[in-house]
Amino acid sequence: MPAQKLAFGPFVLDAASGALTRHGAPVPVSYRGLLLLVAFLKRPGDDLSKSELMEAAWPGLAVEESNLSVQIASLRKLLGERPGGGEWVATAPRFGYRFAGAVEPVAERALDEPEEAAPSIAVLPFENLSEDVAQQHFADGLAEDIIMRLSRLRWLFVSARNSSFTFRGKARDAREIGRALGVRYVLNGSVRRSDKRLRIAAQLSDAATGRQVWAERYDAELADFFALQDEIAGSVIGAIEPQLYAAEHQRAQTRRPESLDAWGYVMRAMPYVWTWLSAKDIATAQDLLRRALEIRPDHPRALSLLAWSHAAAYQLGWSRETIEKARVLARKAIQADPDDPWPHFAAGYANAVSRRFDEAVAELTEATDLNPSFAFAHMIFGCAYGYGGMPDDGLHHLAIASRLRPRDFTRSAHLSTCGLCHFVAGRFGQAADYERRAVELHPDFSTAWRTYAASAGMAGRKEEAARALKEARRLQPSLSVAWVENFHPIVKPSDRAVYIEGLRAAGLE
Repeated sequence: MPAQKLAFGPFVLDAASGALTRHGAPVPVSYRGLLLLVAFLKRPGDDLSKSELMEAAWPGLAVEESNLSVQIASLRKLLGERPGGGEWVATAPRFGYRFAGAVEPVAERALDEPEEAAPSIAVLPFENLSEDVAQQHFADGLAEDIIMRLSRLRWLFVSARNSSFTFRGKARDAREIGRALGVRYVLNGSVRRSDKRLRIAAQLSDAATGRQVWAERYDAELADFFALQDEIAGSVIGAIEPQLYAAEHQRAQTRRPESLDAWGYVMRAMPYVWTWLSAKDIATAQDLLRRALEIRPDHPRALSLLAWSHAAAYQLGWSRETIEKARVLARKAIQADPDDPWPHFAAGYANAVSRRFDEAVAELTEATDLNPSFAFAHMIFGCAYGYGGMPDDGLHHLAIASRLRPRDFTRSAHLSTCGLCHFVAGRFGQAADYERRAVELHPDFSTAWRTYAASAGMAGRKEEAARALKEARRLQPSLSVAWVENFHPIVKPSDRAVYIEGLRAAGLE
């Protein structure tokens, strides 16, 4: 890869880190798309043959030409049109493709006046001003839904929910939050609910100056709540970008839940979903989600999260029967709302942990196309590629997830997935170090203990391996060589054999 940063239009490619940005905001490009882009930027204006490009993106691998077409189409969609019109990647008829734009080193470009950064925002948890503390889920739900709606806009970088929610209850200056999360704007507010009446206040601040650029107060009946969410999200967009983008928001709106009570149960379940690593949390989340589905059986988010919880129980080794439930629920969620990224995310996760690699990649691609700021989906992309024997692709998506969410509640899962990718790549010592950090953050994370034992076993760290195996068996009594062979998500038999070898070195019989 080039040993420098290269700029084209509003984009900058950092070859060292594999990061692509647009006006300074992260652009979630796939690993194979990144390799193709590097090949193009090395030789802008030259016609590159299909065989050259396939060797650049899949070195040493035999893949069908259709894979190249898919990646080129995805890259074109990601980059959009060049300034002045036309595609960045042009077709060279009957030969291949060429990069049609001008490319320059960032060092030269830095002499010019720097361009303004792309719009980016963090939505903080709304403060609950009601006397009933149980209404906090209601305030969280408002922020959650605004994040989801704003994230559907490809031009807007939205800090992940798990990152922005780490500031709950903390009196922080907008400038400090902006620096911590790497955003230009910070949205915060409050909710007061009294019986059937709502009072919502929202403020948008410029994170560079701390200056308030927009504020509004809303009083309404509870029945108008979803219209209020649209109005708040639309007002924010109108405050930070031209009205053209407000129109884009209208086209990107998701289907509204018809019942506030069902939506409320989903929001109550969310904290337990984000910390899904314990059986108790999963059971609590499932109970709340089933209540939501009793009220509205086709609620897409409730179906998606319930599917996720069943797939997690399967991955963690607690149940062998739940994976089919997960796939059925995910399909039902997609049927209920195919334009919502969450059902595709849930389907991708369920397929990833049940060795359905191609289906997992297809669904996760759909999820990240629908919501480019969906950091959690990029983390599961890392998981899918790790299990699928493509660890470099997995680590690439994990790096995207880290850039999208610099502060996160799911750090333990992220570290463990990094460990898995390093294990599959044969870097057993690094894998063990990642898994050790994961279990230090979450001592009841059975998947991390399991991979820790296998990694330490392969690295020859016998005492660590034995201790990790003991913890893994405490959390997953069914753990055995037969379980790994039949149910572990690793796809390739050769990779599974190494995993089993590591567990045997740790003491598994």
